[in-house]
Amino acid sequence: MKTLNNTYIIKSLLLVLGLTLMFCAKPKDFSEQKDDFKLVYTEPAEKWTDALPIGNGSLGAMVFGGVAQEHIQFNEETLWRGQPHDYAHEGAGEYLAEIRQLLTEGKSREAHKLAQEEFMSEPLKQVHYQPFGDIYIDFKNHENYTNYKRELNLNDAISSVSYTVDDANYTREILSSFPDQIIAINLTVSKEKALNFDVWLDAIHDDKSVVTSNDSQTLVVKVKGGVLRGVSTLKIKTDGSVTSANGTLQITNASKATMFLSAATNYIDFSDVSGNPETIVPETLSKVENTNYKKIKLNHIQDYQALYNRFEISFGDNGKSNNPTNQRILDFSKTPDDPHLVALYVEYARYLTISSSRPGTKPATLQGIWNDKLTPPWFSSYTTNINLEMNYWPVEMYNLSECHEPLFDLIEDLSITGAKVAKEHYNADGWIVHHNIDIWRGAAPVNASHHGIWLGGAAWLSTHIWEHYLYTQDKAFLEKRYPLMRNAAVFYSQFLYEDPNTGYLISSPSNSPEIGGLVAGPTMDHQLIRALFRSTIEASKILGADQEFTSSLQPMISKIAPNKIGKHGQLQEWMEDKDDPENHHRHVSHLWAVHPGNEINYEDTPDLMKAAKQSLEYRGDNGTGWSLAWKINFWSRFKDGNHAYKLLHKLLSPAEKPDGKVGGGSYPNLFDAHPPFQIDGNFGGASGILEMILQSHLGKIELLPALPDALPRGYVSGIVARGGFELNFSWENSELKDVEILSKQGGKCTLSYRDKHIEFNTSKGKTYKFDGNLNSKP
Repeated sequence: MKTLNNTYIIKSLLLVLGLTLMFCAKPKDFSEQKDDFKLVYTEPAEKWTDALPIGNGSLGAMVFGGVAQEHIQFNEETLWRGQPHDYAHEGAGEYLAEIRQLLTEGKSREAHKLAQEEFMSEPLKQVHYQPFGDIYIDFKNHENYTNYKRELNLNDAISSVSYTVDDANYTREILSSFPDQIIAINLTVSKEKALNFDVWLDAIHDDKSVVTSNDSQTLVVKVKGGVLRGVSTLKIKTDGSVTSANGTLQITNASKATMFLSAATNYIDFSDVSGNPETIVPETLSKVENTNYKKIKLNHIQDYQALYNRFEISFGDNGKSNNPTNQRILDFSKTPDDPHLVALYVEYARYLTISSSRPGTKPATLQGIWNDKLTPPWFSSYTTNINLEMNYWPVEMYNLSECHEPLFDLIEDLSITGAKVAKEHYNADGWIVHHNIDIWRGAAPVNASHHGIWLGGAAWLSTHIWEHYLYTQDKAFLEKRYPLMRNAAVFYSQFLYEDPNTGYLISSPSNSPEIGGLVAGPTMDHQLIRALFRSTIEASKILGADQEFTSSLQPMISKIAPNKIGKHGQLQEWMEDKDDPENHHRHVSHLWAVHPGNEINYEDTPDLMKAAKQSLEYRGDNGTGWSLAWKINFWSRFKDGNHAYKLLHKLLSPAEKPDGKVGGGSYPNLFDAHPPFQIDGNFGGASGILEMILQSHLGKIELLPALPDALPRGYVSGIVARGGFELNFSWENSELKDVEILSKQGGKCTLSYRDKHIEFNTSKGKTYKFDGNLNSKP
């Protein structure tokens, strides 16, 4: 584990606090409705997807909230199986031409077989993200209780439990602190010396040991099939007595008790496992040894709110906001008339972003930083053919730009491991990544040739660099990260080859993610590569550099196989017109150019937009959780807010059905269900909701472009548009009321609402105000 730089944390806190104070006003008409966003329950969690997540970017936990026994399952982001390893298949590139020729000749089966035998990664599979351990707290004689309440307060990132036993009120607060890099658990009771409990650490790893001292317990785990070990220590402060017996710490006659947990591994980076968690953990705890819980909590709240308070969204409240969250989800599935739940879903996504992706940490995996299984679904890794990128779709828009940084750090790593894969597999310079990545930054094709050989990863990830620049206008950032975009473009400029059947430049071998097998020329790849080439050209112009290389990309763009309309009126997913209108597959990859891309849009390509909409209609309205989320974004881009809301209705319905089956939707703790749990749907769903009220992908800011009838009133403050603009605006009766725009960097702003359009120059740091007709206000 890398320790986080305290100076960096303090500087970041001061910066974001200043930005928050500079521009935090909300429309006056809604100020009295400031929402208190919480997940609330009236019973303990029975299973993991009932429990409530906390996290500081690297150290996460799931809080069950039991009464007689509390269970807190925790993770540390660098505990994975495996070891530093080069996944590239030496000599694979010798078979590239033959695989391409087989695909050209229509010999798909032979191409798959050859690719599986000679082209895949070594070894064939990547490795699993691991759970770390468990905290168990047993409370004596707490079987009978009343007044139970369990909640997660998104406003301060604290999970709490309260209940009454006899005439004593018990409370717990659990948080994961970024400034102090610990999990803190605070227990209090209203009756003096009535707090009595046993606490211990455990883990589901086979190789584990626990050492108990006077006021602490240390758990050491070693992963199976790997070189990583984890050390965690739980230390207790209390006004009662502490003894140790039978592998537990026993607290008696206390009125309050605080426990601090620190955890670390020997992971430093994908090539270095020489870290010393045996030193890191006690050093971390020593820094809070003389700090009370009140100060820990204050530091945590100030740090968290500096990010969280930048943004607020409201769609009004019809009186259901205090109901148990699991009941609200069930009620919404029957009648989707809980606008506060829709806003809660967005704010929960922001909470999950802050909790799982902070500067200096690793990016959020398929499950963020939360996992309780030694063999988690899809390894709880990074899947780049939709899921990893979806995790970061809303991050700029809902004003958490620095939470994007872990993804850029990952791309830096992949530019190293992916360069070896580019050379060994494709005889090319630059870098490439396929559909899966683990902590060792495997970039080669894994699992099976029919889905593992997908060539869009480097292009898609690179678009996030460009998007970050578009939102922030941070030229220094662009200069720093431009080489990643450039070297990805270098790869594709050498990888593309002329299709002997059409004369177009195509991507081969590849696949349209997880459907149709290995092919020559999937539509999605070509959309991604064109987007990468265009953004790289634009970036080089902004930086005034590298134009000799980028000038070579422009003629290639027009030679790449174009988007085509097929016989069913659909946007073709492949070079061949072979789409099946009856196929309702979860992936809709050939619509990437609609969202998150922008190549296909109503203004420039109306016919293609119509064809893309036809394709989406053929795919249908059902799907996994993340697939529903992507479709919400599509329908928002199609300016059909009611259809988008129809799918949001599905996404915010219980994943667990009365007949015991589980489908796409939401678990009781609002985690997205593929099923099983995948966090990408939470972020993708939030992105789709924001796309209903603001879009800026075509060089202008469109307000309320896809507002559904179900959300006729509301406000948003702190939402960010491309061009470096931060907005507050409100609406009533589905009509825009007023707008405030802060120009962070200056420059031209184009604002659009229905048939009204204005364009004006802005000055850095100045706020501009308009009424609902886009008339300027003082």
